[in-house]
Amino acid sequence: MHYTLHQLQVFVKVVQTKSITKAAAELFLTQPGVSIQLKNFQDQFDIPLTEVVGRQLYITEFGHEIAAIASEILQQVQAIDYKTEAFKGILSGRLKIAVVSTGKYIMPYFISGFLKKHSQIELTMDVTNKAGVIKSMEENEVDFGLVSILPEKMNLEQEILLENKLYLVGASDHILSTEKYKKQVFSELPMIYRETGSATRNIMEGFFERSKIIVSKKIELTSNEAVKQAVIAGLGYSIMPLIGIRNEIKSGELQILPTEGFPITSQWRLIWLKSKKLSPVATAYLEFVRRSKNDVIAESFAWTQTL
Repeated sequence: MHYTLHQLQVFVKVVQTKSITKAAAELFLTQPGVSIQLKNFQDQFDIPLTEVVGRQLYITEFGHEIAAIASEILQQVQAIDYKTEAFKGILSGRLKIAVVSTGKYIMPYFISGFLKKHSQIELTMDVTNKAGVIKSMEENEVDFGLVSILPEKMNLEQEILLENKLYLVGASDHILSTEKYKKQVFSELPMIYRETGSATRNIMEGFFERSKIIVSKKIELTSNEAVKQAVIAGLGYSIMPLIGIRNEIKSGELQILPTEGFPITSQWRLIWLKSKKLSPVATAYLEFVRRSKNDVIAESFAWTQTL
């Protein structure tokens, strides 16, 4: 057999995306180019790696096994490159992180110092929801994930970065009570939800379930920004992470409604698979986070303790 590293890379991406078109887009190649590389790779095996049913591409059981081995080979090749640069005193390579949408307000602060110190490192940061982070980790597409609630049934390591506080918020024209609202207020307010799979939604629903509250659910939206704008427009109320509404609180567009049982707290966590062999870049980043996180919190997030 005489398959190339490029063919391995193409095949792994086809398996990950389950689509020649998507694989071509992610590899910045033409669709015919990916098809040719895939065919040349498959022709070296007596057992099919893929099959087409209708117009849908499927990966065979044998194909999945080959893809797993190919991924390991590509990781080892990357390790060779990293080691070579390290011996020259240069840390280089790519750091890949999947971040839940609200995490975009904190992740840049925990990574900017690292990138400034190591200018040869490229960062790929996918901003998605909790379900997207889990999928990226399960398919070994990223080094780390950033979540506020630990995924269930995954064997993970974690590094806690920052406390996550969530409050009930409304538009600026809401007349505040002179006393804290009771939990029953949620049965009277039109509530705006994040989509299924969002950590913020999971926290909201967990609070309502524990409190045995029946909620008036009005709208479901697919991003923290969309929820924020809907609340500002007066379409309803929501429970939102403090980290993502600082400017709107300062400008008066949003206000926190003092409520019994709030703030709800969780933790922002950097997570990675326990079975994953971290690259030199990922290892260096983890060491950086452990050394510098207290300084980052003091410099950039002290304000969260005053609200």
